[in-house]
Amino acid sequence: MLQTSARLLRLLSLLQTHRDWTGAELAARLGVTTRTVRRDVEKLRDLGYPVHAAVGVAGGYRLGAGAALPPLLLDDEEAVAVAVGLRTAAGGSVAGIAESSVRALAKLEQVLPSRLRHRVKALHSVTVPLIAGGPTVDAETLTALAAACRDHQRLRFDYRDHDGSASVRTTEPHRLVHTGRRWYLIAYDLDRQDWRTFRVDRLEPRTPTGPRFVPRDPPEDAAAYVSQAVTAAPYRYQARFLMHAPIEVVADESSPTTVRLEPVDEHSCILYTGSNSLEHLALYIGLKGVDFDVLDPPELVAHVRAIAKRFAAAAGRSTRGRRAGTAAG
Repeated sequence: MLQTSARLLRLLSLLQTHRDWTGAELAARLGVTTRTVRRDVEKLRDLGYPVHAAVGVAGGYRLGAGAALPPLLLDDEEAVAVAVGLRTAAGGSVAGIAESSVRALAKLEQVLPSRLRHRVKALHSVTVPLIAGGPTVDAETLTALAAACRDHQRLRFDYRDHDGSASVRTTEPHRLVHTGRRWYLIAYDLDRQDWRTFRVDRLEPRTPTGPRFVPRDPPEDAAAYVSQAVTAAPYRYQARFLMHAPIEVVADESSPTTVRLEPVDEHSCILYTGSNSLEHLALYIGLKGVDFDVLDPPELVAHVRAIAKRFAAAAGRSTRGRRAGTAAG
């Protein structure tokens, strides 16, 4: 009995991760026969889970929204409270859980009855969050993107570049990344035949989503890819510094949207960043309050030297001025 119950929970978990599963795929994942899968699906239906089945070559099983909320050990009030809480967390107000909140919200709204979805949207529409800077992103846009990533469905959207130019993109979405201030979508751009990073607050999804696709090998770790794309790649100058402080100390003084950090040892790390101005780079790194060496680009050294000379001269003049004022008094 315990084995059967555990298998039903595993089957339910699989049905929640993808939009469609064939009987053979589920059987392989569970280590049972397709006949056992059919019996387990019937047991889930008896428990109130709306598992739909389609016959034919493209057929399969799908977990859909039913007339009543499936027995998730939540009543209507609790389900609304969870959905509202997930929407709030998805806005980035609680550090470290925004991405998982979006994934959980996408799962919950997939099976939430329409009457409860209306209540959640009504409460969300009259709630005004106090957000500390950064662009806002609609929770429905995030859940739509999360669902497209999860279900491997092509996504078309209108997009505005940083210079305001508009375009329509056709993509294969891969991951959502939240930096604490902004949301980014990593996707393969079919028109440009390359991976791209898109700011979610600049895109507007078009519906319905496109056909299913076979996922490609991603370029690298999603967070590292976004960090590289937004900190250095868009700028004329890409800089690299050896910081004489532990990576934790430098990270406390930095934003993941402006720098990328790599540890060297327990006492130092490498900082990557970018700018269209060498002088701005020199000022930026000087304000970190940490000793550093310029590794790249070589021409940045002259700007650091010039700024150091200018500050030293200003400090000398200020000291002489204070002495002269004291003597006159």
